[in-house]
Amino acid sequence: MLAVAIAASGLGMAVPVMAESPVAEANQASFNVAPGALSSVLNQLARQAGITLSFDPAQVGGLQSQGVAGSYSVEQAIRQALAGTGCVVSRTESGGYSVKRGAAESSRRQLPALTISAEAVQEIALGSVEGYVAHRTASATKTDIPLMETPQSISVLTADFVDAIGSESLADALTYAPGVNTAPWGDQSHYDWLYIRGADAYSPGFYLDGLQLRNSGNWGLWKTENYGLERIELLRGPSSTLYGQGGPGGVVNLVSKRPEADGPNEIRAQLGSHNHKQLAVDVTGALDQEGQWLYRVTGLLRDAELSTADLDNDRLFLAPSLTWQPNDDTRLTLLSQYMRERTGAVWHGYPTEGTLLENPNGDIPISTLLGEPDFNRYHQDQWMLGYEFEHYLTDSLRVQQNARYGTFDLDYGVIWSNGWVTQNEADPAAAENFRVVNRTPFASDEEATSVTVDTRLLAETRLGRWDHTTVLGWDYQYTRMDVLANYGGTVAPLDLYAPRYGASVELADPFINGTTRLHQSGIYLQNQAKFDDRWIVTVGGRYDQASVDNEDFNSNSRSDNSDYEFTGRAGLVYVADNGFAPYLSYSESFMPNTTINPENGQPFEPETGRQYELGARYQPLGHRARYAVAAFETVRSDYVVWEWSSGGPRQTGENTIRGIEFEAQAEPVDNLNLHASYSWIPKADVTESANAAQVGKQDLAVSEHQVSVWSDYRLENGLKLGLGVRYTGSNDGTKEEAPKPLPSSTLVDALVSYELPDWLFSLNVRNLTDRETLPACGSDECYYGERRKVVANVSYRW
Repeated sequence: MLAVAIAASGLGMAVPVMAESPVAEANQASFNVAPGALSSVLNQLARQAGITLSFDPAQVGGLQSQGVAGSYSVEQAIRQALAGTGCVVSRTESGGYSVKRGAAESSRRQLPALTISAEAVQEIALGSVEGYVAHRTASATKTDIPLMETPQSISVLTADFVDAIGSESLADALTYAPGVNTAPWGDQSHYDWLYIRGADAYSPGFYLDGLQLRNSGNWGLWKTENYGLERIELLRGPSSTLYGQGGPGGVVNLVSKRPEADGPNEIRAQLGSHNHKQLAVDVTGALDQEGQWLYRVTGLLRDAELSTADLDNDRLFLAPSLTWQPNDDTRLTLLSQYMRERTGAVWHGYPTEGTLLENPNGDIPISTLLGEPDFNRYHQDQWMLGYEFEHYLTDSLRVQQNARYGTFDLDYGVIWSNGWVTQNEADPAAAENFRVVNRTPFASDEEATSVTVDTRLLAETRLGRWDHTTVLGWDYQYTRMDVLANYGGTVAPLDLYAPRYGASVELADPFINGTTRLHQSGIYLQNQAKFDDRWIVTVGGRYDQASVDNEDFNSNSRSDNSDYEFTGRAGLVYVADNGFAPYLSYSESFMPNTTINPENGQPFEPETGRQYELGARYQPLGHRARYAVAAFETVRSDYVVWEWSSGGPRQTGENTIRGIEFEAQAEPVDNLNLHASYSWIPKADVTESANAAQVGKQDLAVSEHQVSVWSDYRLENGLKLGLGVRYTGSNDGTKEEAPKPLPSSTLVDALVSYELPDWLFSLNVRNLTDRETLPACGSDECYYGERRKVVANVSYRW
């Protein structure tokens, strides 16, 4: 059996552990299980003994075991592990073992047991995953459910996988996910800018632990650190029913590392290309013998440079967290983080002549900085403080609340190219006309303050042959954004083939000087009904109120606007005995507009999205594997387009995107991992527009074909070899305005590692061949992709 159980001490679900290689009970065997949390000791003992061992994490939560060392019979070993805990062991009718607290100490809540493989970690949706194949998610329904029961496409990238592919940023981590373009504007080191299913996911932002990291819609956005994450979950398609305002492409939810009683501890050091030096630490454990208080501290310090012009790429990240679980019914986790970013800002947008097109002077070197080393910067300080609370009111009714407060302060400066400098008017084709570019400076000082709260009441009921999980929730978001931005000014032109830096930069007066306040509150209701553990029906609805208050200090004006929107969602899944699960779903999204309608002086109505999806998953019994395929149609409606003939905006835009995606995560044989994805998007066209010339063309650059495959194999001596290939097909550029089709590209990644009991040595190389790519082009500019990156790592774990 594959893992299909909810297994969290805070949720009080019973989780037996089944091993696969039986050992005769009559014989003694040698055991070596270190002291630690009782649940962890029992898991390890079951694996070593090859037995079926059932226990309820709610009953053993917070208990510590002295471990087992020496030769014992199986039952003696279990009793040794239980010594002093107040728990007892008994035989089951099937020949296995069951551990429970003594009668006087038994929890009042006794829930039915489920079964998972002993070789799979007791997985919960917010917890760690051993390997690359996760089985549960909370992003899809805001409840902890098996991925197989989700009526919408979702990918879960575990921390192990993110490490294996050598990803440093969120965009790096998603390069092997289906339907994602991680470089729509080339290699932007300071942004994790994504397209998901042909839709821009830059705004309103990603999610951290189910709460939105709302960006300003300008140039500032919340930064994230992969080392602080347990997993990355990508829910594709509109998801406003659960999350409120958002785009039609999908939701990226990042799951933070949380305290564990007997979790991993690590010190990690790295050296790499571009003067990369990094030290990281991750420690967790119990603060008291009862295990009521758990802590975790994750931190990282990086001193490095970018691949272009030796600009800084420095970061300080610190994320302490604390869990308090006074009893089986209540759990409170405090989550916090601080990040200090000091990096250069690199804009890889170069003229088409010398990138996509021929230039008499040759190709523009990818290492050329368009700006000035003393001006180009992305300096940000941010911190967050929040909590997750859960309390059982009854055996089947519980309340949950997540909340977070955060701020960031950004100082951003960059210089863009602005066309060739004509030096020989007599001969327009002369080489000297294609080497020096005009430049335009830009700068923005931004501050953001955010408060988010999500409160849910979860009820589990059974009516006849139907099991219902109902969620009633209310969430609230407040974000204040202060922006002072300057575009234009003076800076000397630059010879791209013989650059000389040190030019002074003078900025024009601010063109944005104001404050924006966003308020959103929504009430949502969702019911997931399961019939005979086979048919799963999910239906949900949400009503939102969103308001935008703008103050413009340049014009001394102020505007207020409120929008009200209802969004719905429905899905049906059938889970067959053989691990096959077809599904179909419908979902909606909405996004308030801040663009002013010149006809009435008010912002336009919200843009909306809707999606139809038909898919299937297959999780073969007895294997750690899952395969998924989905066909979808997404429509983005009522977005604002500019009609240049009348000189103003009109709300007449509509895009239709159709495609098919495939994803495989599997361990075909012992020690072999495979992760593969394929996206086919034959249509991503404008179907309505105020500008008739745009109809039938792509609004955003979307490649029809995208393929990625990663595989690694671990030998018995601890050596692991990994290889990944990423292919992106050709496209015609933004709005199909590129002078000619962009070339397809294939990038190769590699891994070599060697593991000892407490040590791990590894070498990651991304873009192994250092191939130069052009992932994006417009009518007169193209953007280079990522450079080769090499990182050597040594980790000590205990």
